Amino acid sequence: MHQRVEVLLPPQEGSSSIERLQRAVATRENMLSLSGGLPAQSLFPRRVIATATLAAIGRADCAALQYGWPEGAPELRSWIARRLCARGAHITADDVIVTSGAQQAIALVVDALLRPGSSVAVDAESYPAALDLFRARGLVPTTSMDASLVYLMCGVTNPRSVGVDGARLRAVLASGVPVIADEAYAELRFDGVVDRPLLADARDRTFLVGTFSKTLCPGFRLGWLVPPGAYREDLLRLKAGADLQANSLGQAILAEMVADWDYDAHLARARTVYSRRADALVSAVRRFLPSFHVAAPEGGFSVFVESDAAGDDASFLRVAVEHGTAFDPGRLFRVDTAAAPLSFRLCHSSVRLNAIAEAVRRLARAWLVFRRHAPAVSVGR
Repeated sequence: MHQRVEVLLPPQEGSSSIERLQRAVATRENMLSLSGGLPAQSLFPRRVIATATLAAIGRADCAALQYGWPEGAPELRSWIARRLCARGAHITADDVIVTSGAQQAIALVVDALLRPGSSVAVDAESYPAALDLFRARGLVPTTSMDASLVYLMCGVTNPRSVGVDGARLRAVLASGVPVIADEAYAELRFDGVVDRPLLADARDRTFLVGTFSKTLCPGFRLGWLVPPGAYREDLLRLKAGADLQANSLGQAILAEMVADWDYDAHLARARTVYSRRADALVSAVRRFLPSFHVAAPEGGFSVFVESDAAGDDASFLRVAVEHGTAFDPGRLFRVDTAAAPLSFRLCHSSVRLNAIAEAVRRLARAWLVFRRHAPAVSVGR
């Protein structure tokens, strides 16, 4: 099984080849992929969504199928505002802008605040789509705090899936620099603790970003942005110019759902599912890939696995795919896009609990094959 291995990619193969491999993985049968960061399909509340859909489209005003305003549906904005207030924020529905996912929220802030050549402070490893967005806008991601904007994943980071370091958070607050506080995974900490939002302590310069993609399902493509009041009108103009408004039907369905559905019970179940899968993944990595370094995650969908070995992560990905599994190459998360030392993100979120060990076994077999074809060189961490 999986005995033939294709020719390895050239060293330092670019992100376009990585994307081609990722697309192939998505359509290949019998794959146990540890890549992608997809939520568990078993957690999608399908019956609740179906019931809410019928209710939304059955309303006499037909708002679910009509145009809306750039800021979004008032019922949904009110629900988002109440949840943030319960955590210590002092906002109202008028402060919330519903966006087409967290990605659009990040893009709106960047377009409102920065010009090409500006720098954005990020963690040593960060969310790849944000890094790609910054580069596409001609911005310069950097790990230095000497920047025009800070991008910070709050609650749970990506790819390491841990809380924000206290010293890092204090430095951000002391900097006086505008900050995008991305809370994509904040409600998915395994201990159930949801931190006080950063905007509660720096309201005048925090742009809080949230999303339903991780906690409910990405198909809605709905998120939110809470900016400082001074920027709201500019952001609404940019939002209107980008897409007029976020999805009316999705907003109406969500508003129906959260009106009487126990969203917090859903979150509790999700945290339990992901915590068990995370434990299984860490145990499997430590058993089958003992030369790699992995820390237990505190929440989220993934772990970041590091090695002392040199080698091209894209080449290793090709070998992994031939062995029936996949991962997200470490270079995608790095400011400098370096392939070495060889590291990668493994996602447990969309893999069945009883299949995680086998996925890591396949990765371990792929690693043995890869090392036979790669120079036996190691680098310091």
